[in-house]
Amino acid sequence: MTLLVLDTKGLVSGVLTPHGPCASLMAAILTGSATLVLDARIFDEYREVLARPKFGFSKGAVKSLLQGLHAFSEWVTPIPLPPDLLPDPDDLAFLELALSAEAILVTGNLRHFPTSACRGATVLDPMAALIRVTAPTKD
Repeated sequence: MTLLVLDTKGLVSGVLTPHGPCASLMAAILTGSATLVLDARIFDEYREVLARPKFGFSKGAVKSLLQGLHAFSEWVTPIPLPPDLLPDPDDLAFLELALSAEAILVTGNLRHFPTSACRGATVLDPMAALIRVTAPTKD
């Protein structure tokens, strides 16, 4: 089972672009082909961003999506990293979670996660992550 940490932009993209790679990753999570890894900080960020009026999502749709993600996710308490490790400190929660869960961090902003700062975490763009999730397993 592939463990994924999905950045907030990926989550929103998955909802707004139903035939894109982020939507396919979300479908894999909701059908059990992959497991989303969450903590309270990221879940709260998802809730706050999805509620922004600019997206036009109904409260009911946001609530249903969040309930599904909550139910189908693995919850982890991450190990803190130095606050100045990444160019954007707001991205640190995603890296902490990926490292703590040994999960793939999925982001469309690869430049925000320089290899030298990621401490061995696997950081992939959505298409590369989708290929990894849907690749046949070798026995």
